[in-house]
Amino acid sequence: MARLVVMGGGVAGHTTATFAKKWLGNDHEVVVVTPNSNWNWIPSNIWVGVGEMKKEEVVFPLAPVYAKAGIDYRQAKAVSIHPEGKEGSDKPFITIEYTGQGKEGQTEEIEYDYLVNATGPKLNFDATPGLGDGNGQIGPNTVSVCTADHAVHAYSELMNIFEKAKTEKQKILIGTGHGMCTCQGAAFEYIFNIEHEAKKAGVRDNLEIKWISNESFLGDFGMGGLHMKVGGYVVSSKLFAESLYAERGIEWLIGAHVNKIEEGKLEYELLDGTIGEEEFDFAMLIPPFSGVGLKAYDKTGEDITDKIFAANGFMKVDADYTPKPYEEWKADDWPRKYQNPDYSNIFAAGIAFAPPHLISKPAKSPNGTPINPTPPRTGMPSGIIGKAVAHSICNLIKDGENAHIHEASMAEMGAACVASAGKGVFSGQAAAMTVYPVVPDFDKYPGTGRDTDYTFGEIGLAGHWIKHILHFLFIYKAKLKPGWTLIPE
Repeated sequence: MARLVVMGGGVAGHTTATFAKKWLGNDHEVVVVTPNSNWNWIPSNIWVGVGEMKKEEVVFPLAPVYAKAGIDYRQAKAVSIHPEGKEGSDKPFITIEYTGQGKEGQTEEIEYDYLVNATGPKLNFDATPGLGDGNGQIGPNTVSVCTADHAVHAYSELMNIFEKAKTEKQKILIGTGHGMCTCQGAAFEYIFNIEHEAKKAGVRDNLEIKWISNESFLGDFGMGGLHMKVGGYVVSSKLFAESLYAERGIEWLIGAHVNKIEEGKLEYELLDGTIGEEEFDFAMLIPPFSGVGLKAYDKTGEDITDKIFAANGFMKVDADYTPKPYEEWKADDWPRKYQNPDYSNIFAAGIAFAPPHLISKPAKSPNGTPINPTPPRTGMPSGIIGKAVAHSICNLIKDGENAHIHEASMAEMGAACVASAGKGVFSGQAAAMTVYPVVPDFDKYPGTGRDTDYTFGEIGLAGHWIKHILHFLFIYKAKLKPGWTLIPE
């Protein structure tokens, strides 16, 4: 009997574990280690943050789902990986520290035959002074929608602003809180949902709403922007995004790295080296991501963390990490199998794998400050990669060294994104976009790097209903309800 251990229970980890267990059956073990007791459909947190959904609508407890599936669930955080075992035993294992199940603080060693790192990101609030509290948590100066609990707090603070806006002007600042942030999409959705709710509440005229981002142009999204078909015409995401902001009276400040945040104000640095200041009454700024801080040790106990993980804490896989100038970046640099090059029984999925380089063109201010989005690996790509990794491991368990290893390169992968611009039965809007491939291939698609026949976007009520329906579909799928495997990633 083989044992697969999956570290992380988000989109990538949950997908990997549930498919692997379905395909392996009771002949083999699947263990999930995650510090969370609940699964969270993160794309809907922005609706919790404006009061259009309750926390209970975007989360559900993991224990009953894993019990039904026959998955061994440990509510714990992974601490270290020991891929060579230890003196006296060649069996690889991980160490974990429990965060629940009545074992809080207890540690344990779990042996494995195959290991998947799907731990996702550490929300690195402390990378920006004042964005964090100095202990790894969000500070008192801003709010967040990165978790369901964050979003509940954000909604409470937003309602205070709306109440004040009935009689006095208020300023709202939404965007990224560091020059190396990813996941602009969540902030993009949140700013438009706030603007939509402000109109419904009758306080829009008393609100100044502003976007601040590390993107060098609106519509970069960490993908270097894209050209897509809109209404039969090929337009840039820059024009598409600028139109949305202009139509809704939202100003923007781009190419910005936030240096520090204090109560009611922040200091930023622009790509041209300019230092400026923005005041605010309410701010939601996405933090940068890093690896969760896993350590790795060889058989003798020697620290080999730098061997398995990149400097940012994400796990090295079958990518080309050779430093090279932007002009030499290739689609082939990106991983296909998500297999660690030194330990073939270790894989990484979703945000946990280390990208070989940025997707957007790198940029620095004259002061040497990097200001550019880092690659997005959330949502659909995470699910696709997780399923591919599950396929590979199941094949290895059943067929041994000659097993077929599945591939899911982001340079050969399409993705769909539905970005809410306001929730409502008849007044809702969302920008529905597809991109193919996620990582541009300028050799195959000269000029744009992408196939414009499969890269398109529209905004409207239909997009809103698609996002609304997807919310229920993906929670249904994650709960392993009848027919769950028929719902695509």
